[in-house]
This record gives sequence, structure tokens and C-alpha cells, in this order.
Amino acid sequence: MSLAYPRHGDRLAVVSQSGPTVTLLDAVDHRVHSVLTVPAEPHELCFDPEHRLLYCTSAYIRGYYGAHDGTNHLVTVIDPDEGQVVEVIDLSPEHGPHGLALDPTRRLLYISVEAGPAGPGGVVVLDTVTRRVLRRIDTLAPGPHWFAIDPTGTTGYAANKEAPFVTVVDLTTGEVVSTIDVPGSEGISVSPDGSTVAVAAPKAGLSRLAGPPGLRLIDTRTRAIVATLHTAHVVIPVHWTTTGLLLAGETGTPGKNSTRSKSGPFGGIAAPSAGRLSVWAGSSPTEMKQVGSVEIGALPLTLTSSPDGRRAYAAAVGSSTVSVVDLADPSRPGVIHTVDVPKTEEPGAHGLAYIPAQP
Repeated sequence: MSLAYPRHGDRLAVVSQSGPTVTLLDAVDHRVHSVLTVPAEPHELCFDPEHRLLYCTSAYIRGYYGAHDGTNHLVTVIDPDEGQVVEVIDLSPEHGPHGLALDPTRRLLYISVEAGPAGPGGVVVLDTVTRRVLRRIDTLAPGPHWFAIDPTGTTGYAANKEAPFVTVVDLTTGEVVSTIDVPGSEGISVSPDGSTVAVAAPKAGLSRLAGPPGLRLIDTRTRAIVATLHTAHVVIPVHWTTTGLLLAGETGTPGKNSTRSKSGPFGGIAAPSAGRLSVWAGSSPTEMKQVGSVEIGALPLTLTSSPDGRRAYAAAVGSSTVSVVDLADPSRPGVIHTVDVPKTEEPGAHGLAYIPAQP
């Protein structure tokens, strides 16, 4: 008999990029458990269940990718059970840490970093026992913003905003083994069975795109694109649930209630009044079809789901909200709760992590 989520004691962690904070919420009633101040411009989160620690990257001093006042170089380590910061790891001379991917079997955490004094864009490999850097892996591109690994922990995939390819890395040797052509990429996720990588491409630019928006599906065996899923609007985050549903966060289009910002995540472009979560399903990559969708907050940047795949969570930086979405019937996803994430200025809600209660 499988467990149903959320359970008593489960937490949902969410970043406020401009807070700069990480808020821990009760996953059942969504009440605030604790709010932790972290270094400037926190972006993404990753939970290590063995050591029950939450990692948070701080990418910039102020701003966002492509428009900031300098890069940061810190990773904050949080005890989510006690609701306190336990360590701040300085990755210098590495900088611009953003994406996080955990290999629990080998006790390794992969952190994407931007090109700089330490070398080209790449990933830093952290030992989760000692919380110290073991090595770096170059990914041959300046901005590997997101990084994902397969279930075996042997292969990594870097989505590169500025380079026209996804980088494939052998994590055993630390060598690049392939590049897969895509027109600048955003979020990336590996299917639960490890057979398929979904990557959002082309790179988000609300004023123009290098082609029709959507998702590319990559066969991990052949390292070839085997399907392209077209979407109505540009996609930034993608996420596979444990049940094999593929979720995509579409930005939406500017509406009558849109606002304009010179300094926020829209770069002076009218912000969409709402985003959309699209749900895809199929027995194979070539059989994937959109089965449902639902309106969520403006400009979704991060997606995650409960361990049983029955709930999705979408953090939207434009509206600074988290949409809690019921996926029990994928053809009729519904927002059952909206969490307002405090912010001091633009931008707002960003990284997410689901934290199951202690056994």
C-alpha cells in the first residue's frame, strides 16, 4: 500500500529571491512554520533526505540571469526540522551557483556554476557528508543554469542558456561525452526510469524566441532528440513526477492586468498576468500528448511534486506565489491552494523543495 501525500509533518520549502528568504510551510495546511534569512538572491533548493539538510544556492548580488549587479558564490545549508541555517558554504572562486542535483547513493551534490575565474561554465561536486567541494566538471558553455542527473547517478545533463546545445557528462570520469543541439535551453529533467530527458527550449526571452516554444525529448540511450512538444507559450521549468507525468511551466502572455518593470525578471517587458501548468503523458516519448492544463501564477520558474506525484507545486516569480495543484486526475488538474510568498522588491518566489516528515 502506497503512502498518500501530504502527510502530517511534511514541509514545503520556497525561496523568496528578493526576500532574501527561505520559508518552510506545513505541506498539509500551508501555514508558515519558519522563515529563514539567507544570503542575497537565493534561487534554487535541493533536499538531502539522508542527512535531512536543505541546500539553497545564491546566484547574484542583486538581479537575475543576464541583468545583475554581480555574481554571488554561496550555498546555504539549512536544517528544515529545526528551522535554522547550519552553514554557509563559500564556493569562491566559483560563482553564479544555481541548479542543484543530488546523487543520494554516492552522497554527492552537483551545483551548476557560471563561467568565471575558476573556468568555463560547469558543475561543482560537493560531498554531502563533509559538505566540501571534491572537484569541478566543465560543461563547455558559459551559463549551465540547470543540471539534472539520471537515476543511476552516472550521467549528467546541463541545460545551457547561451550555448545551442545540452551538455552530456559522464559523472564517473567527469568528461563531456556528447552535446545535443537545442536552441538555448532552460529547465531540464530526467524521467523516473532514466530513459528520457525533457528540456525546455528555446531559451526564454519574452520579446523574441529563436523558434517555436516547447520541449525537446531526448533518448538517453541514443542521445538524440526523438520528439518535440509544442506549447502555446515559452517554457522555463520542466519536471517529471514519480508517476511519469511531464509538467511544463508556461509563461503565458501579457494581459490587461500586466505590469512593466525596469529592474525585475521581465527586463522592462510587460509581465504576463498569469502562467499555465501543462500536463503531458504517454507510453513513450513519441506518444506524449498534452492531457491537461491549469492557470497558475505569473512567470513560473520552478516546479516540483509530492513523492506520490499526486500534487504539483509551481513557484511563480512574477506574482510571487506558489500554486498547489491536484494531479489526481491529470486531465483535470486544479489549483487547490495559492501560497503568497513575501518579497521586498522584484523578483519573488523561485526555488522549491518538498520535505517528507522524518520516518
